[in-house]
Amino acid sequence: MSFDKLARLDLNLLVCLYILLDECSVTNAADRLNLSQSTISKSLYRLREQFDDPLFTRTAYGIKPTQYALDLAPQLEALLFNIEQLTAPKTFVPATSRQNFKMAVVENAYPLFLPNFMRNIFSEAPNIVIDNQNWDSETFERLRKGELDFGIIGKDFNPQDSITSLLPPEGVHSYELCQDTQSCLVRKSHPLLKQTWDQNNYLRQRHIQVRSLKNDLWLLDYKLAEKKLVRDIAIYVPDFNNAANLCTHTDFVLTAPSHFARDIAKQLDLAILPLPTILPPMIYTLYWHQNKDKDLGHNWLRQIIMRCCKNLSVNS
Repeated sequence: MSFDKLARLDLNLLVCLYILLDECSVTNAADRLNLSQSTISKSLYRLREQFDDPLFTRTAYGIKPTQYALDLAPQLEALLFNIEQLTAPKTFVPATSRQNFKMAVVENAYPLFLPNFMRNIFSEAPNIVIDNQNWDSETFERLRKGELDFGIIGKDFNPQDSITSLLPPEGVHSYELCQDTQSCLVRKSHPLLKQTWDQNNYLRQRHIQVRSLKNDLWLLDYKLAEKKLVRDIAIYVPDFNNAANLCTHTDFVLTAPSHFARDIAKQLDLAILPLPTILPPMIYTLYWHQNKDKDLGHNWLRQIIMRCCKNLSVNS
C-alpha cells in the first residue's frame, strides 16, 4: 500500500467525482455541493491529473464520462459508503438523537401509515426529524444513492402486474407492511345509492382517475380490458385528496384504496361502496437500500414501522 499516494488524495475530490458521475453536469454538481461552477471545474482539473485520464468529455447536453470514469463509478460508490460507515456513530440513543430521516410515501398511504407509527417514533425519539416527501418515478434511484432512507408505496399483489412500474434496482430491499383492497367513493346524495350496485352500473358511471407515476391506467383498467370492458373517465387528477373532494361536487365515482377511502369518507361525508368487480389486493411495501442495514438509527426506525403496521391489513 502506497501511503504517500494516499496521503496526497483529497477526499473532497472523490466526492466531487461521484457527484459529477451522477449528474453529468458541472452546473448541477455545483448546486448539489453548494459550490461554484469554477470550483467544480478546478476540482475536475485536479481529478484528471490524479487519475491521468480526461474522465469527462463535453457534449451538447453536458459532460459525458469516459469509459475509465464509468469503470471507477462502482468502486467509488463502495469506497464513499465505507468511509461514511467508518465515521458513523457506533451507538444510537433514540431519546437524545437528532437524526434526520428522509422518507418517500405515496399520497394515499399517508392516512394509513403516518398516524400508526408517528406517535411511537416520537415518544421514543422526540428530537429526530422525519422528512416526508412524495413518491415519484425517481424514488428507487434516490434510495439507491442514499438520498432517501425509506419508501412506502402500494404494489400489485401479482408481481407480473407491477413489474413494469415497480421494479427496484439491485440492492433495494422490501418488506410487506399490509394488504389493501379497492373501494368506491361517491357523494352521500348520489342517485346510484338507491340503485342496484353491480359491475354494469359501475361501468355506466363516469369516473375520476388519479394518475399514478404518470400512468393514466391502473391495474383495474387492464383487468377490465381483458374482459373487453372499459371505464368512462371524466377527469384525470394528480392526487387522491383532490379527487375525493371532486366527489362532493359531482356525480363522478372515485375508485381508491380502501384504507384511504374510509379515512377521507369521514372527513368529507362521502359514501363508500365496494368495488363490484374482482381485483387482486394491493400490497403496501416498505423499501430501503441494503447500504442502510448497518445504520443503527435506520434499523431502529425500520423495526418500529414494521411492528406498528403488522395488523393493518384491510381484513384485520
